[in-house]
Amino acid sequence: MHVMMKQLVSMGFPNSLAAEALKAAGGDIVKATDWILSRSQTTPSPPHRHTADTAIALQPPQIHHDNSPSPPPLSPAAASSNFQPKIDRFFHFRCKTQTPTPATSSSSKSQLCKEEVVQQQQHDHADEDVLDDDDHHLQGGKRPRLSSSPQERDNYGSKQQPSSSPVAFPREPLSELMRPSTLDQVVGQEHLLGPNSALRSAIRHSRLPSIVLWGPPGTGKTSIARAIVSSCSDVYRFVPFSAVNSGVKEVRDAVEEARKWKSKNSKIDNNRRMRTVLFIDEVHRFNKAQQDSLLPVIEDGSIVFIGATTENPSFHLITPLLSRCTVLVLNPLKPHHIATLLKRAISDSDKGLSSFSKVQVEDEAIEFLAAHCDGDARVALNKLELSATTAATERFHQKKGGGGGEGSLDSDVLSITVSHVKEAMQSKHIAYDRDGEEHYNLISALHKSMRGSDADASIYWLARMLEGGEQPLYIARRLIRFASEDVGLADPSALTQAVACYQACHFIGMPECNVVLAQCVAYLALAPKSISVYRAIQDAQKVARDSVGQNEGVPLHLRNAPTKLMKEIGYGKGYVYPPDNPKASSQTYMPPSLQGYKFLHWPNAPGAD
Repeated sequence: MHVMMKQLVSMGFPNSLAAEALKAAGGDIVKATDWILSRSQTTPSPPHRHTADTAIALQPPQIHHDNSPSPPPLSPAAASSNFQPKIDRFFHFRCKTQTPTPATSSSSKSQLCKEEVVQQQQHDHADEDVLDDDDHHLQGGKRPRLSSSPQERDNYGSKQQPSSSPVAFPREPLSELMRPSTLDQVVGQEHLLGPNSALRSAIRHSRLPSIVLWGPPGTGKTSIARAIVSSCSDVYRFVPFSAVNSGVKEVRDAVEEARKWKSKNSKIDNNRRMRTVLFIDEVHRFNKAQQDSLLPVIEDGSIVFIGATTENPSFHLITPLLSRCTVLVLNPLKPHHIATLLKRAISDSDKGLSSFSKVQVEDEAIEFLAAHCDGDARVALNKLELSATTAATERFHQKKGGGGGEGSLDSDVLSITVSHVKEAMQSKHIAYDRDGEEHYNLISALHKSMRGSDADASIYWLARMLEGGEQPLYIARRLIRFASEDVGLADPSALTQAVACYQACHFIGMPECNVVLAQCVAYLALAPKSISVYRAIQDAQKVARDSVGQNEGVPLHLRNAPTKLMKEIGYGKGYVYPPDNPKASSQTYMPPSLQGYKFLHWPNAPGAD
C-alpha cells in the first residue's frame, strides 16, 4: 500500500486524496486512478484553485459490488470545463502502455483513452499555463510535461528558441546538412567524376568496382561514396560502417545480411542482381586480421567494398586488399570550390543558413574563409556556421543594449563580416601528422630544398614542421644526416654545425631552439655540396652485398698479429709502415680480385682524375 501511495503522490495528487482513492478502490492503483479521474470530471470546478482540504470535502462516486469505479455520464461541455491537462495527459500515456486487469472493463478503458486523446488534442496548447500552475501547486516548482506520443517526446526540447535568445541554428552540423545527395552536387574532384571518367562509366552501367577513396579530410570521400550508391539505388543498397567502432563481428553480420538480401531479390527477379555496398570509413584503422576478413567476400562478389582513408594505403592497407580494389586519390579542394560550397550553404533555403534566418555574407568573408581552410570543406562549413552564431549573438546583445554596430541597421538580416569569420577561425589549421604521410612529405621537402641551396624554402618547410608539432630532435637528427650525405667533404665543418644544433635543441628545447634549427638549416642550404662520400659508401656496400670480390679474406700483410703463432703463419708479414716509409707506394690494400676498383671520386683523393 505504501508503494502505491508513493506512486500516486509522484503523479501529483495530494496525500489525503491518494489515500482516500486507494481505500475506495481496495488497494488497486489502476482503480484508484480511475476513481480520481472520474471524480475530477464529475465535480464542478470552483473559481479558485483546489487545495488538499477542499478536494477531500468533495463526495466520491459510488463504488459498485465489483469494486470498479462507475463514473456517471459526462457531457462534452462539462468535460471541457473541468479538464485537467497534466493528469489526463499522464493517464492517456499510461492507458496506451498498460493492459487492462480482469477486474477492469476493457470497453471502459478504451473509451477513456479515446476521450483523453480528443481532450488532449483540443487543449494541449490552451492549458500550458494551467499545467505550469498545477505543477507548482503540487510540487512547489515546474517540471516538463509528459508527452503523449514518442514523436512528441522526441521533439520536446527541439522547438524554436524563445524570442529573447539569438537565432536558433540546427543541432546537426552545417557540414552534415549540406552533404551532397547526388554526384552532380559534388564540387571538385573532376579527375574522378568527369563525364568520361571510369567511375562515371561504371555507374552508368551499374557495375561498381570495389574502390578505396584516399584523400585529406574534408575532400568528399564519404559524400562521394553515398552519392555513388544513390545514383544506382535500384541495384545497390548502402551499408555504412566506421572502423573506429566496428570490428570483424559487425562486418560478418553485414555480409551475412547482404547474402540473404541478394538471394531474396534474386528469387523475385532472376534478372536483378541486387548487391550491397559495404562502406567502411577510416578503413586504415582495421588491423591485418580485420582486413583479411574482407578478402573472401570481395572475391566472391557478396559485397562491393568502398573504403575511405586519410592515410597512404601503401602503408596501412594489406597488399591482398589493394589488389582487389581500385585506389582513387582525392585532392584538396581549391579555393573556388570552397567558395561554391559556402555560397550554396548560405543560399539554400531548405538545409542551409537561409532556412533559419535571413543571412548576408560579405564577399571578402567568403574569400577569406575559402583561402584559410586548407581545402577542407568540412572546416569551411563548420566555421561558417560558427561565424553565423557569433554574428547572431553579437546582434542579440546589440539589440538588448540598444547599441549600434555591424549588422544592426536591418534587424531582419543577419550580416556576417570578415571579422566574424576571423573570430571563428581563431588559428589556422595546420595539416600535419607526425606518424602519417604528411610527416614524410614535409621532411622530404626540407631535405630537397636544402640540397637545392634554397635557404628560404628550407626555412619555410622547417616552420611548417615546427608549427605542426614535430619534435625538434627528429629534425636535428635529419640535419646531421644531411651534413654528411649532401655537404660532405665540400665543407667538413657542416657536420660539426649539425651536431652542435642537436645538442642545443636537447639542452633548451622548444620554442627557444627554433632559431637554432633555422640557423643550421640556413647554413646547410648555403654550404657547398658534395655527395662523393655518399656515393662511395653506396657503391662499396653494393660490391660487398653482391660479393663482387667473392668476399675474399683480408690479405696477410694487412692482418693483425698479436700472438707468436699468428706471426709464424704469416699474419702482418711484408706490411710497410707508411709513417716510416712515406714514399712507399707499391703497397696495396684491396683484395686481389678488387685491385683497381675506385669508390670515392674526389679531386684530392689519390689516383683521382
